[in-house]
Amino acid sequence: MSTEEVAERDEADIAADYIEELLDIVDLDGDIDIDDSGSRVLIAVTAPEGGTGLSALSRPDAVAALQDLTRLAVQAKTGEFSRLILDVGGSRDTRATELAAIVDAAVARIEEGATSAALPPMSSYERKLVHDLVAERGFVSESEGEGRDRHTVIRRG
Repeated sequence: MSTEEVAERDEADIAADYIEELLDIVDLDGDIDIDDSGSRVLIAVTAPEGGTGLSALSRPDAVAALQDLTRLAVQAKTGEFSRLILDVGGSRDTRATELAAIVDAAVARIEEGATSAALPPMSSYERKLVHDLVAERGFVSESEGEGRDRHTVIRRG
C-alpha cells in the first residue's frame, strides 16, 4: 500500500469515527460506508433498514456543515487538509438532480437569446458537477469570483 493510500485510509477512518460519534451524541442510527477508490474519500451515511432518522441531517445546509466539521476533525488529527465528500441519506444524488435542473434552466435562457447565464455560488464539488453537466449539453462554463462568491457562468460552445 502506498503512502498516499495509507493517508486516505487514515482520513477515511478518522472521518467515519467522527461521524459515528456525532450520530451517537444525537442518538441517531446510521450505517457508514467508505469509498476511497477515487481522488477523494467519500463517506456515505445511510439509514439502517427501516430507519428514517437521517432526514434532518440530509438537508443540503446540514450536510455542508457536517462535511466541514468532519474535514476539520480529520485535519486536526492528520495535520493535512481534507477534501472528503460526505453523503447523508442520499443527499448527493438529490443535489445532483437539483443541479441538473438549474443547468437546464440556465441553458434554456441561453437558447432563448441570453449571451450567458450565471449560477448561484456553489462549492468546488458542485461546480465540478455543473461543469460536467454543461459539457454534456454542448455548452461551456467557467468558474468566476472568489471564496464563497465563486460561481459558474455558462455560455454557448
